Amino acid sequence: MAARPNILLVDDDEHLRTAAGKVLKSEGYRVASAASGREALDLLKEPGVALLISDLRLPDIDGIVLLKQALELRPEIEVVMITGHGSVEHAVEAMKLGAYDFIEKPLDATALLRTVAKALEKQRLASENELLRRQLQKKSGSDALIGNGSAMRAVKELILQVAATDVQVLIQGESGTGKEIVADALYELSARRGKPFVKLSCAAIPETLLESELFGHERGAFTGANASKPGKLELADGGTVLLDEIAEMTPPLQAKLLRVLQDGRFQRVGGTRDIHADFRLLCATHSDLARAIEEKRFRHDLYYRINTMQIVIPPLRKRREDIPLLAAHFLEHFSAKMRKEARSLAPSAQAQLLAHDWPGNVRELRHVIERAVALAVGDTVECVAFAPAPGGTLGSASAHEPSVSIPIGTTLDEAIKRLVEATIAQCGGNKLKAAQILGIPPRTMYRHFSHPCEVSHAASMAVR
Repeated sequence: MAARPNILLVDDDEHLRTAAGKVLKSEGYRVASAASGREALDLLKEPGVALLISDLRLPDIDGIVLLKQALELRPEIEVVMITGHGSVEHAVEAMKLGAYDFIEKPLDATALLRTVAKALEKQRLASENELLRRQLQKKSGSDALIGNGSAMRAVKELILQVAATDVQVLIQGESGTGKEIVADALYELSARRGKPFVKLSCAAIPETLLESELFGHERGAFTGANASKPGKLELADGGTVLLDEIAEMTPPLQAKLLRVLQDGRFQRVGGTRDIHADFRLLCATHSDLARAIEEKRFRHDLYYRINTMQIVIPPLRKRREDIPLLAAHFLEHFSAKMRKEARSLAPSAQAQLLAHDWPGNVRELRHVIERAVALAVGDTVECVAFAPAPGGTLGSASAHEPSVSIPIGTTLDEAIKRLVEATIAQCGGNKLKAAQILGIPPRTMYRHFSHPCEVSHAASMAVR
């Protein structure tokens, strides 16, 4: 058995140190002791101390001072303060400064062990969480997990909370938001990492073949079944299964999947032998499952079965603060891939990206930057072009009606400034053309970055 974590016990009362040390050692903890704060700090410089238990009153330095210096030396340790009668308010102050808890003298063995166990459990969970964060950060090169806005931070936190568990997860979001990449992160951070990860798109496989793909088939089960074949669930034994676009699965097949989830057993198509498979199920869809249930296209009992935990990925238009970071990532990726010099986006190009509504979400942004890099000359992308709508042509007016998002409460000067900048961006940086569209004198447009108020006045007059 591995040794329990090191505990450093600090008190100038030798009898207390001896008695408390004996209690802790009886539970398997490794205990070091110090009679002063300075001695404790010397011991903390060495690796291995997981928990510091210190009296508030020490002969050389105050316990609060020791707490602060200990956390500076070893930010990851937990600290429990020992307080005497009448100094509880100082212990409360210590907790505000980072101590986990405090215990009062005379020390009670049961209370001491309980507090120590809780403090070390907190540290263990924090350590595991930090490990998961680092692993997730390694995966942040994945497109959809890039973003520091509040919406994506919430998604990442939820991934970290559920990844290490074995619960089934329903991932929902519009097309192009990155549902599969979230599934990849859940797998990479799970205990089943390294085991099979089988993906199946319910929308990409004809209905007649989906059952065979899922459960497998025996030889002669149907025309063309010349040999037995294991299904995806069988191949994923011990691992993870992702059913993408599960809303496209037909109700009869949904019923069979539900039965598998209930007892873990199924039969191949044309087979009679029960097959057991242990797998974690992840499901993804861009469809409104509530509506699908109302329309009898999706079984409500299957919905509750697969929806133990739900992760909803926000569309890109609702996390615009992440657009510059995503664009920079794609710019670096495609510049390296195409061996181009493009390394930055001009303000006009950034304004285009921020003004766009992104119906295709992150996937669309990726393609826009890929196209921009392919056409870029030099080290700066001056403008971007959006893909045409059905029936339109690239760059045509019918492809995308440009728009500017201006929140209620924006000042008139700021709103006009955004309109001017977005118009210049839409014109590919051509200020003369933008001035003609806005009805602003060209000389004013050419000076608008240094004299925004003049542009605001001219533009507002044009609007009136």
